[in-house]
Amino acid sequence: MRKCSMDEIDEKILKNLLVDARVSARQLALKLGLSTVTVLSRMSKLENQKIIRGYTTLLDHEKLGYDLTAIIEIIAKKDKIIQIEDRLSEMENVCAVYDVTGNTDTLVIAKFKGREELSKFVKNLSTIPYVENTITHVVLNTVKEDFRIT
Repeated sequence: MRKCSMDEIDEKILKNLLVDARVSARQLALKLGLSTVTVLSRMSKLENQKIIRGYTTLLDHEKLGYDLTAIIEIIAKKDKIIQIEDRLSEMENVCAVYDVTGNTDTLVIAKFKGREELSKFVKNLSTIPYVENTITHVVLNTVKEDFRIT
């Protein structure tokens, strides 16, 4: 994957959007001392380069009832890792799927409303063809969970 070209203005736009994705281009232009057209064109360029992939809302999962976070290691048959990861990516509750180095092939981060939901999920993983083993870690406390780099 090649790195896209960005300058200091693009970085300032991104940092401001990370803090508040609802900020208008006009407000951002005023804050950065730029024209609204400049901000809009740069945002459009960042979108076209897939640096900005969307605008979202940060949720407090625990307040929504997702009290359990699990980190699940998956060991797969080597020539089927991509198919397994694609299937995992489509599953409800899954927040992230990582293809990793080491003894484990894939790491999954998922959120659940309770132990029963987690148990069903883990048991369902073992029914996926070519999943050889899973190791589930339950998160006791979330110290930091924020994928925004500012």
